Amino acid sequence: MTAEQPVAAHTIHTPRGVVWKGECPLAHSARTNPCRNYSTTSVSAAELEFGQPVHETHPHILKAGEITQGITAQEYADRRAKLAFSLPADGVAVLAAADLKYRSGAVFFPYRQESNFLYLTGFLEQDSLAIIRKTGPSLGDYDFTLFCRPKDPRAEQWSGPWSGLGAAVDVFNADESADINKVNSLLPQLLRNASKIHTDIVPNALTNFGSLMQSTGISTSPLQPLVNSLRAIKSPAEVANMRHAGQISGRAITSAMRRPWSYEKDLHNYLDYAFTQSGLSGPAYVPVVAGGARGCMIHYVHNTRALEQDSTVLVDAGGEYGFYVTDITRTWPVSGKFTPAQRDLYQAVLKVQRQCVSLCRASAGLSLDEIHRAAETGLRDQLTLLGFENLHKGDAMDTLFPHHVGHYVGLDVHDVPGYGRSVALKKGHCVTIEPGVYVPDDDRFPKHFRGMAVRIEDSVCVDDTAPLILTTEAVKEVDDIEALR
Repeated sequence: MTAEQPVAAHTIHTPRGVVWKGECPLAHSARTNPCRNYSTTSVSAAELEFGQPVHETHPHILKAGEITQGITAQEYADRRAKLAFSLPADGVAVLAAADLKYRSGAVFFPYRQESNFLYLTGFLEQDSLAIIRKTGPSLGDYDFTLFCRPKDPRAEQWSGPWSGLGAAVDVFNADESADINKVNSLLPQLLRNASKIHTDIVPNALTNFGSLMQSTGISTSPLQPLVNSLRAIKSPAEVANMRHAGQISGRAITSAMRRPWSYEKDLHNYLDYAFTQSGLSGPAYVPVVAGGARGCMIHYVHNTRALEQDSTVLVDAGGEYGFYVTDITRTWPVSGKFTPAQRDLYQAVLKVQRQCVSLCRASAGLSLDEIHRAAETGLRDQLTLLGFENLHKGDAMDTLFPHHVGHYVGLDVHDVPGYGRSVALKKGHCVTIEPGVYVPDDDRFPKHFRGMAVRIEDSVCVDDTAPLILTTEAVKEVDDIEALR
């Protein structure tokens, strides 16, 4: 393969709805230059190497038309159109790809694209910059320019393949592509005469993108609030990805409940393996595997201790599919059978969790904050029935239930950061519902519950009249848990 061969056999849908065979020379506009004046050699996309899976090279991973698993090129184009429509006249959105993170020396972590960049482009490579400019008043009136690395066979011999400028146009539907190494001279030209720049890039020692934008003298505003309003409401394709992740993750956690475990680390490793072995890309986050009183530490992730047979284990884990995650917490007895006190506390939390899940419907008109207040009231009532006293006084409830009942979930475990929990839930919002009770060794609380921790969490998609529980395969009824062994 020569550097920068045109991709001839990859049929794409441009943001304007035109269907054509990509044969553009690299670094040219797909819309204005359909390559009529260029003599090229047609090469099947299946014979080329890209920086990420495409359908022609990875039909076992991607369906025709998909850029990433479950998400089509058309959906990515529609997202850009909606973002551009929200910009002021001649407004520009500028997004930078994530930097490669190093663990130590030359050892790097697996690369993960910045979530907003991923959401709008589907492009998974570092050293990239996306420019989306509003060009008119109608939905779809925008230009999309993608700066990225040109093909470089010598560098790719060491680092593996990347996609190049031609694929930026032919595969990822950029109107124009440009060499990231020329960004200093080209970016100011692209931003000329813009009314406002919306970006979350700030000047720092690692990139000069922020400084380049400052040098234009054009006023800037944060981009994140505009993207959050889009990302917060999930499309049917996004919900399908999250449901698939929830289904596989739930089955893996239920499978783990069937087995006896002696060490937290063994249970942790089993879940990581089970997620990947069943077709997910892997764990969505570092799991909590907390035996006994360690469950009272909300984000305990050491996962190195032995598990006592008379205790419970609290597991907060979930897998990822197509970059969409699921978030599940289950608590179960290490021995396979609850003690009376464990059963009582567990059922108290479960009752409140079921009540709060039922409120995740658009017709209820409630926000996560309002559901949280319902969870606090419900837990206080249930704990009072179990003999807890004076829960209205001091910080008793903050001690027993110190975190919020839920958060948004999607491309990130804590999705759309900055998007308020006071927003009334609508169809397409995806959230977690995770009440918990963590009883410290404190004389204020009944002795037989001290050191116990119970959290029960499901990922839920809000619908009009009923919630869609994305993680229902993870069993949570007492009888079901005990029946597994």
